[in-house]
Amino acid sequence: MRLVRTQVIVNPESNRGRTRQRWKYIKEAIRSFIQEFRYEFTEQPLQAIEITREAIKTGHELIIGVGGDGTMNEIANGFFESRRIINPDTTLGIVPSGTGSDLTKSLNIPPGLKDALKVITQAPSTPIDVGRVTFRSSAGPEMERFFLNVADFGVGGEVVRKVNQRRLERKASSYVRCLVSTMIRYKSKRVRIRVDGRELPEGEYLIGAVANGRIFGKGMKFAPHAKLNDGQFDVILVKNMGFLEFCRHGWKIFLGTHLSHPKISFIRGRDVEAFSPEEQDVLLELDGEQLGGLPAHFEILPRHLLVKGYI
Repeated sequence: MRLVRTQVIVNPESNRGRTRQRWKYIKEAIRSFIQEFRYEFTEQPLQAIEITREAIKTGHELIIGVGGDGTMNEIANGFFESRRIINPDTTLGIVPSGTGSDLTKSLNIPPGLKDALKVITQAPSTPIDVGRVTFRSSAGPEMERFFLNVADFGVGGEVVRKVNQRRLERKASSYVRCLVSTMIRYKSKRVRIRVDGRELPEGEYLIGAVANGRIFGKGMKFAPHAKLNDGQFDVILVKNMGFLEFCRHGWKIFLGTHLSHPKISFIRGRDVEAFSPEEQDVLLELDGEQLGGLPAHFEILPRHLLVKGYI
């Protein structure tokens, strides 16, 4: 069997620091499946992007990420340079070690370490779609990033900002707890949206999701019909909904039965634009990372990245 040059990228702070504590065990498990590999820890935000680019340029054919959705987002961005994929034959493998790891659910990657490694060594290299988004960065200038799972704007961006802030403060951070506390005070924002050039009715939206994968927000089946390889986004829009109304119906999101609600719209498309006509501060998050806000332009790149998994 031909030896595949493998680079492992580890976010030691993922899963609230448990990845660092378990690394010796994780490393030995990887070695039992993959005889030779290089590994490197990330020590600061965005470092995984540069590690990935360097690994691909030096001939590594398999990049394994150990961490959560944010780590995989950075690694996926490292597959690209100057808006082009560096090597279309390089494959991403995922060892879930985050608090959510929602992308792995759409790829049918099991949460157990050894089962996930079986997927990396036995599953086909499956081409999946990649989202590309141009948006207003937190610092102000326009920024471009790629995403694999879900991008959303509105209350979701506020929730992720709160989760990340509590982590920096080393306080316990639960996505659901932060969602509830944010929902109590959050006011829906007026947003204009175009999908494939067609203007949707302007309105006040609680959240808008541009979904490549089915699940985000620590297990919510927000886009239950989304497929990672169909060449389209599933756009889910939730109009103004108060806290009590959300409590009455929010549980349906975890089951994926919410799309019939009269305040929820579902449309598919390849190109999505969203902006606030009143220039309100509408935050955006990508794969669990809060990086900026609207205006934003989302484009689908069909079957652009090879991933180990089953769709």
